[in-house]
Amino acid sequence: MLPFDVTAAANIPSQLFLQEDPELAAVYESLRQADPTGQRFAAVLRDTIDQLLNGEVTGRYDWKTLFKTEKTHAGTVVEINLQREFTFHDGIDMDYRIAGTDVDCKYSQVFGGWMIPPEAMGHLCLLVWADDYKSRWSAGLLRIAPEWLNRGNNRDMKLTVKAEHRNKILWLWHEAELPENVLLHLDTATRHAILSPASGQQRVNELFRRVLNRKIGRGVVRTVAQQSDYMARVREAKGRARTVLREEGILIPGHYSSHQAVARALGAPVPQHGELVSFRVAQAQPRHGDRPSVSLDGREWVLADANDPVERAPFLPKHTDTEPA
Repeated sequence: MLPFDVTAAANIPSQLFLQEDPELAAVYESLRQADPTGQRFAAVLRDTIDQLLNGEVTGRYDWKTLFKTEKTHAGTVVEINLQREFTFHDGIDMDYRIAGTDVDCKYSQVFGGWMIPPEAMGHLCLLVWADDYKSRWSAGLLRIAPEWLNRGNNRDMKLTVKAEHRNKILWLWHEAELPENVLLHLDTATRHAILSPASGQQRVNELFRRVLNRKIGRGVVRTVAQQSDYMARVREAKGRARTVLREEGILIPGHYSSHQAVARALGAPVPQHGELVSFRVAQAQPRHGDRPSVSLDGREWVLADANDPVERAPFLPKHTDTEPA
């Protein structure tokens, strides 16, 4: 999430509707209780975009490379994946039934581009937006009223929300942080260096060698490896990323609690569910002063900088978590 409460700031006009619309208030409260931080919602959107890109098969990482039919289908995939994550009941007339109320789900990759069908008039809509280029997403609730919509000219008579009436949207999360699509945001030379090797293992090694101190989602690893066993390319074994890069002083923690503790102690980015991060370490020396450190293999380590020589990194601590990372 952003460091300030943009959701609260964006909701000042629309908060009035909570008092006037008990169904809206109940749905809002139900969704906020199910996902107080928005992390589950953000993960669904990240996974949905990665699912559409299908990088394991296609090698794609850029939304613009999707076919028109795939972009059109995105709203349906978002709707399905949100229902799976939150186990919403099927609606009677709309997509979902949340807190006893029918709710329609509308997604747009363009903010404000939600297409509202005539049958949604008078109903609550969950309006969702995500932009992979900005790494931001929003989700809010709106009771659809005809006077708040632009007149449409399309064949199915779908309408959009007038810009001046978007302040009627009660934001659950607004301009929140979307887990980064790292490949999309790399400079051209770095991305080429990562993707050019013929071997999937070499590409994965290059990814974690070149993209340091940034959270890397599994979707990125899948796209780079282009192999069904993509996570095996990361684990400790001869030729695999953790083993090869440890010789270069680089650690690759996953989302295990023991790995997170190492990253946190060093002041590095802490990988969350489905994420990894790589960083170079050096044995702590007096010249490092009060730089944060962690004890591994019986020695103290700090995050390395350009002045630290390359030395073999320690092993990450063993983990008890059951899910591989």
